[in-house]
Amino acid sequence: MTETPSPHVIDADTLSGGLKPIRQVILSLGSNLGDREANLQGAVDALRDTPDVVVVDVSPLYETQPIGGPDESGPYLNVVLLADSTLSVDLLLDRAHAIEQAFGRERSVPGAPRTLDVDLITYGQKTIETEELTVPHPRAHERAFVLAPWLDIEPDAVLPGRGPVTELLAKVGTDGVTKLDIELQ
Repeated sequence: MTETPSPHVIDADTLSGGLKPIRQVILSLGSNLGDREANLQGAVDALRDTPDVVVVDVSPLYETQPIGGPDESGPYLNVVLLADSTLSVDLLLDRAHAIEQAFGRERSVPGAPRTLDVDLITYGQKTIETEELTVPHPRAHERAFVLAPWLDIEPDAVLPGRGPVTELLAKVGTDGVTKLDIELQ
């Protein structure tokens, strides 16, 4: 099990001198347009380069069938990333959207093919519901492409409000989800 910092552990903000909680975050990344593997590697690199984000682990790649969206949608490559961060949830979401944009993500039709999708699955143990964001991700418990790779990097993972990830994955199954023998750097 990955050591999770207590949400009460604090880190000094080097600019203001203020104290900020360190939170464990789970991000799900997917791509089904262009050079999918390069898109995901670039997103992981961008997250590693983000101040106040420390990437702890990245799952192996999974290839998955698209859920919903147009019939011409091709398969996705997916990874799940575990990080520790002192960023506020709003700043972390802004960073995720900026990374998507940098890789040519266009927000058009829900479920449409995309060069990159970065979803915030958890933000510590917090429950957040705003117009822009719901955390934990409202459909993570139904998505094998999130649950299977998450278990690779955190076998004892628990999705807040839903339960152990092993039990959630057993319920949804792994049809259409194939683990590849490829690890990102």
